[in-house]
Amino acid sequence: MTFGVLSFGVHIPRYRLPRTVIGKAWGAAAGGGERAVANFDEDAITMAVSAAEAALEGVSGGPPDALAFVSNTAPYHEKQGSTLIATVCGLPRTATTLDVTGSPRAGTAALKAAHDALRAGSAQRYLVTAAEVRTGEPGSDLEQLVGDGAAAVLLGTGEVLATLEGIYSISEEFTDVWRTERTLLPQRGDVAFVTTYGYQRIVRDALRGALAHFQLEPAAIARVAVAAPDRRSYTSVLSGLGFPPGSYPDDPFLASVGDIGAVSPLLLLAWALETAAPGDLILVASYGSGNSDVVLLRATELVMRARERRGVTREVAQRRSLENYERFLAFRQLVAQEPLAPYSSLAMLWKEQKQDLQLLATRCRRCGALSYPRQRICRACRAKDEMEDVPLGRRGVVYTFTRDHLYPSPDPPTAMLVVDLEGGGRFYGQMTDAPASLARIGLPVELTFRRLHEGGGYANYFWKLRPRELPTES
Repeated sequence: MTFGVLSFGVHIPRYRLPRTVIGKAWGAAAGGGERAVANFDEDAITMAVSAAEAALEGVSGGPPDALAFVSNTAPYHEKQGSTLIATVCGLPRTATTLDVTGSPRAGTAALKAAHDALRAGSAQRYLVTAAEVRTGEPGSDLEQLVGDGAAAVLLGTGEVLATLEGIYSISEEFTDVWRTERTLLPQRGDVAFVTTYGYQRIVRDALRGALAHFQLEPAAIARVAVAAPDRRSYTSVLSGLGFPPGSYPDDPFLASVGDIGAVSPLLLLAWALETAAPGDLILVASYGSGNSDVVLLRATELVMRARERRGVTREVAQRRSLENYERFLAFRQLVAQEPLAPYSSLAMLWKEQKQDLQLLATRCRRCGALSYPRQRICRACRAKDEMEDVPLGRRGVVYTFTRDHLYPSPDPPTAMLVVDLEGGGRFYGQMTDAPASLARIGLPVELTFRRLHEGGGYANYFWKLRPRELPTES
């Protein structure tokens, strides 16, 4: 049985921090371009949900029965993020969930685990979603190089965009980037040493080994997607290997997004599928801590559908410049802010999962009236306990709004929107990812899963609203 990629999804935060802003803050040299920055209400879990929803949108055949969450920057050190993501995305209780971490190579390691599970028959559809919120030491070169984002890949059988032909791996002990239980931010060894003898040597050996293992010549590969920590290392690895001109991008989104760690191989896989033609062979390579996986895929006749998905091109284009370095530090909670003590209840979080996480409304079986928040008694005909679960639409238009200048936020003021949703129902919530001045009656918006607050020492999640499209910045 042939397995492959059924779909994919990408989420790039809309905020972009120009590297000149970072350099100016520290009086240091700045690299070109910008890095993607997660909003203050985004974390690895919320971005993974966005990428997963994009991957599942428009895909028939039922929900996945297995999900892996890949992240080295997950909000919890002990608590499964994959289970929360599976709940929000509507996977069944019987679904297998897995958290994968440890290095930037974790994304392709999860792909290999998913492929093995499909081959063994323990899963029929496996969703791999990866997300990172990466932060280097303030003032370091790593702070400029890294970026934030998420990507998801749905594997299974049937109408696949590309078949997964095999995975070749090499592994050796090598210390380059690390973070211990006592350090908040990642550390890196001597740059020249770790890039030359770690990344460049190992990835080059992995690519050559994969070509030999699969008995392929470099000229046979149409798309080469190689994750890289910086432009110089990327160019060094690919030069001289004999891949055809145009088979790999000049810049693997380092100038526009940054190095997203474990997400980067999945992001570049999405790029490869968006640009591939039927029959194209695709190589995707990862690296981390002396390990490298090389994934071989072959595009099918259906690969042209990839251009219709919410992929890299669209997500990179939707951007909002962040010109204030201090605000970036506030987003990262690296500067002291006014303390808040919001109320939270584990019992209420459990009780209201359908409403708050899965966005399920209730609809009266007698009269058809829709209620959100959920109700036992119909607001229209007063029937009691005659309700059925109905998912809310994820898009709508603003009915009315207000701007709150007193609500404590790292990105004030806060626009509060009342939205008429597609399919019925109204939603009241905060607008995010856009200036409050953009709020207007009739604005097309979409729901996005976000971190609401941290009460009781744990994260509380809910849904916010953001404009479907941002106006083009001059």
